[in-house]
Amino acid sequence: MAEGRCRPPGPAGGCPGGSGEPSCERGRRCPRARALWSARSRAQTRTRTRTRAGRCEQPAGRPGAGGGGRLPVTPGPAALGSHPRTAGAVGEGGWVVAEEEEGSGGGDQPAQPSALPRPDTAPGAEMADEPQKKPHLLGHTNGLTKPASLAAATRAGGGSGGGGGGSATASSKKLVIKNFRERPKLPDNYTQDTWQKLHEAVGAIHSSISIKYNLEELYQAVENLCSYKVSATLYKQLRQVCEDHVKAQILQFREDSLDSLLFLKKINKCWQDHCRQMIMIRSIFLFLDRTYVLQNSMLPSIWDMGLELFRNHVISDKQVQNKAIDGILLLIEQERNGEAVDRSLLRSLLSMLSDLQVYKESFEQRFLEETNCLYAAEGQRLMQEREVPEYLHHVNKRLEEEGDRVITYLDHSTQKPLIACVEKQLLGEHLTAILQKGLDNLLDENRISDLTQMYQLFSRVKGGQQILLQHWSEYIKNFGTTIVVNPEKDKDMVQELLDFKDKVDHIIEVCFQKNEKFVNLMKESFETFINKRPNKPAELIAKYVDSKLRAGNKEATDEELERILDKIMIIFRFIHGKDVFEAFYKKDLAKRLLVGKSASVDAEKSMLSKLKHECGAAFTSKLEGMFKDMELSKDVMVQFKQYMQNQSDPGNIDLTVNILTMGYWPTYTPMEVHLNSEMIKLQEVFKTFYLGKHSGRKLQWQTTLGHAVLKAEFKEGKKEFQVSLFQTLVLLMFNEGDEFSFEEIKMATGVEDSELRRTLQSLACGKARVLIKNPKGKDVEDGDKFIFNGDFKHKLFRIKINQIQMKETVEEQVSTTERVFQDRQYQIDAAIVRIMKMRKTLGHNLLVSELYNQLKFPVKPGDLKKRIESLIDRDYMERDKDNPNQYHYVA
Repeated sequence: MAEGRCRPPGPAGGCPGGSGEPSCERGRRCPRARALWSARSRAQTRTRTRTRAGRCEQPAGRPGAGGGGRLPVTPGPAALGSHPRTAGAVGEGGWVVAEEEEGSGGGDQPAQPSALPRPDTAPGAEMADEPQKKPHLLGHTNGLTKPASLAAATRAGGGSGGGGGGSATASSKKLVIKNFRERPKLPDNYTQDTWQKLHEAVGAIHSSISIKYNLEELYQAVENLCSYKVSATLYKQLRQVCEDHVKAQILQFREDSLDSLLFLKKINKCWQDHCRQMIMIRSIFLFLDRTYVLQNSMLPSIWDMGLELFRNHVISDKQVQNKAIDGILLLIEQERNGEAVDRSLLRSLLSMLSDLQVYKESFEQRFLEETNCLYAAEGQRLMQEREVPEYLHHVNKRLEEEGDRVITYLDHSTQKPLIACVEKQLLGEHLTAILQKGLDNLLDENRISDLTQMYQLFSRVKGGQQILLQHWSEYIKNFGTTIVVNPEKDKDMVQELLDFKDKVDHIIEVCFQKNEKFVNLMKESFETFINKRPNKPAELIAKYVDSKLRAGNKEATDEELERILDKIMIIFRFIHGKDVFEAFYKKDLAKRLLVGKSASVDAEKSMLSKLKHECGAAFTSKLEGMFKDMELSKDVMVQFKQYMQNQSDPGNIDLTVNILTMGYWPTYTPMEVHLNSEMIKLQEVFKTFYLGKHSGRKLQWQTTLGHAVLKAEFKEGKKEFQVSLFQTLVLLMFNEGDEFSFEEIKMATGVEDSELRRTLQSLACGKARVLIKNPKGKDVEDGDKFIFNGDFKHKLFRIKINQIQMKETVEEQVSTTERVFQDRQYQIDAAIVRIMKMRKTLGHNLLVSELYNQLKFPVKPGDLKKRIESLIDRDYMERDKDNPNQYHYVA
């Protein structure tokens, strides 16, 4: 050795002489060598401490190669989990420890270890000279080197004596530990012998026999070879061995005697064996996989290499691939036909195709083509054979089956095109046929579950909901039209409409998941069919409300009545001619209030508030005025009774009068009748009383709506009759005699002919026959005679016979309808004048368009033209002389 370099202890821990202390080459004891060796020992101790603390995975160096030794790396969990980059660095590096000593005491201060070395620092660089650089880990730390400056200072200090203080240079010493400049060489034939071991191990794995070498030893062998840059050769040799083995496997699949199932099982076993073998091989060559292969991006990993070899030499073989795909498709077809198949085999094979990245090109395309053909034929056949509910159930079952196949053994990427294929062939191609064949029946029979399934299936197909919407709308229009247009169903029209609306609402809520499109289209369809017959639905709805609000309706409680009114308002919204409803509702409301037949004032006011909310205050202003008149009349009658008590002759008749404002109530035709003297006297008394309080007003008596309570005596006893004024006049005649003819009664009462016939019919031909008609019959004819029935019997004390007042006559219906049309003409005239007054000049088409926007009831263009002509005749407007379609307002 050169001067200044000392040797580490031998195997016994000391010099060759066996003293256990370091010595120099000259063989004498050297104090400086002892100091240097002590510093080196402390540095190595600190290095190992830092290693255990996690600053480095392993100390560099190899057992028996000098310097800091290293425990062997076993292919256990720790080895498999180590970072490949770190493992590669450890395999080629050593440690460099630098220490500085202050003073001449010989290294009592703790040494400062360097940071982890950096690969870009050349071996042999001194850390004392360049502290910012970290030397590269190369070789093993087996020598101590002292810088030339430190050696010179030492020699100078030694020459002057070792007892006292030296020079300024000698007071500071630096110790630097450097790497070997030469790497230890591998033994001869080590590479060939090691590869032979590895080759035998790989062969044993391929042959599925036990490996005669320890796996830890094999892993260490791979690591040793990689550490000495044999990685490329090792990778090529391994690939060649694996490729030769895979090539040999193809021969077993070329036998024609194998049937489809055996072939699939054989190729599945080959694949499973190949995967198991590659996992074992990779665990042995893991160090190679995580160093050399990882650092070369162009090379596949050992596992990917195995996949590539199997793909290139087994699956890519056309004969093998076709037979495998045919077998897989055959198994799937058998399963679709209801046969039991080995699903785990299918899952394994399709997973193999996916792992080998040939799934889409080799299998999926053919699979989807065959699926398309299968379901196209099945859809055509079953549409002819099965009813719609059964067919929809079958489609749903097929979709569930295919979804289960995707979950069980098909690749997830196949799900979308597969389900789309089934939906297209079983649903998309037959949407119209399904609806035409079965939708009406399902709706008629209220098949909720089948309708729900139809909606769910149609929602899966593009355009399915839209075509379902169209047929849904057509069904509502057709069914509703049969209810509205047929005059024979007028009696039950409103109830049928309510039931149909409830049914449709239930279907939308349960089957169609409250889809707004179906709700809106339902409303449009109702509005369309309910107005195909103008005016009549509005009239019948008003009469239906009257039947529910009339006294004696015991069908519903207050809560049920409120629900019925809410449902009626929904139907009411669809009507265009709301003025017709108002006219008939007002006429019926007047009868209920005046005759005292209203079931509940609260229910009446509730209906009024609903109408007000729906149509506005102007619509209900007159109806509200009717209720105000009734309230005021009660106050007037309290005052009148007090007034009568102050009269000298109050009379035997208790008179009640309702004061009505003519503008609020329906128009009634006055009818002059012959009242008895006592009634006439009471009328005059009330007239004097009322006009005395309200001068300037005019009273007109409406006898048609009058009613009375009569007391009568029969052989059975006393009875009370609640009768109309006309019935009262007829019955009072029988106080003067027991028998009168039709003509005599007519002459005495002054009641109109048709009204008198109705009155006599109610008294002599109804349930309570107070009079006996001669001859007997249902109709009253001229010459009929009427006799007082002294033997009249009835279980009730008070008997109502005035229901005839509540019945609407044909004349009343016609007159009400005519009044509506007359009011409409007035509204049209007023609208035309308003528009022309604002515009001054306007064309015919624009005027008609404006009228349609303003008018709230349906009107025909011909009716508008008539009203325009009428206004021109009355000089409200005039035609343009040059353009007859242009109108000018006349101020």
